[in-house]
Amino acid sequence: MKLAALISGGKDSCYALYEALTAGHEVTHLVAIKPQNLDSYMYHTINIDIVRLISQACGIPLILKESQGRKEEELEDLSDALQSLDIDGVIVGAIESVYQESRVRKVCETLRIAMYAPLWHRNAGELLSEMAAVMDIRIVQVAAGGMGEEWLGMRIDEGTIRDLQELHRRYRIHLCGEGGEYETLVLDAPYFKERIELVETESVWYGDRGVLKVLDARVVGK
Repeated sequence: MKLAALISGGKDSCYALYEALTAGHEVTHLVAIKPQNLDSYMYHTINIDIVRLISQACGIPLILKESQGRKEEELEDLSDALQSLDIDGVIVGAIESVYQESRVRKVCETLRIAMYAPLWHRNAGELLSEMAAVMDIRIVQVAAGGMGEEWLGMRIDEGTIRDLQELHRRYRIHLCGEGGEYETLVLDAPYFKERIELVETESVWYGDRGVLKVLDARVVGK
C-alpha cells in the first residue's frame, strides 16, 4: 500500500513506520501535527520540531501542520493534512490508547483510507525490546513514581528495560509509557540514512515530573 506515516519523533510512531517499510509498503510522506495546546489529548508535543530532522535523516517528505484546536477539533487538522495526499492509508503507532486509535480510525473512515496500526495490542515488554534492538531511543519526559531526573536523556536498552520492569512491578507503570509515564525521542533507526545528534539540551523539573528540552540538534552521518 501507499501510506503516510503519523510521526511524533517518539519510539512508537518511528517503529510503526519501520514495521510498514519492512512489510514492503511505500511511505510517501511523514505527517506531524503540532498542537498549540501542550496538554493535547491526541498528539505528542515534547520536542515535536525534531520531526523536521527525522524527515531529513530518512529522506521522506514531511507535512507539519499546526493545530489551534482542542480535543475533537484536532482531528480536523489531521484530516486536512491527509486529504490532499494520494495514499491508500495512514500508519499510526498506537499500542493500547483507545482514544488515539478510535479517533484516527474515524478520520480514516471519513477519508475512505485504511489505518495501518502494526503495534496495536502487542506485548509491551517484547515490543519495547524489539524497538530498543534497532533504534536509538532516548527518554525525554518522565512523570511516574520512581522516575527521577536521572532518567532524562537515558537511552532505552536492555538494562533500562529491566529497570522499567521493576517500576512496573512496584508502581504498575506501563512498560511502553502508554499511561504518560514517559515520552521518548528517536535519534536513529534502520531506515535513517543519517542519524540525529543532540547538540544542546536542558533538563527542566516541575515538581514530580521532568522534561529534557532539545535546544539544538543536527543531522550527521552514521
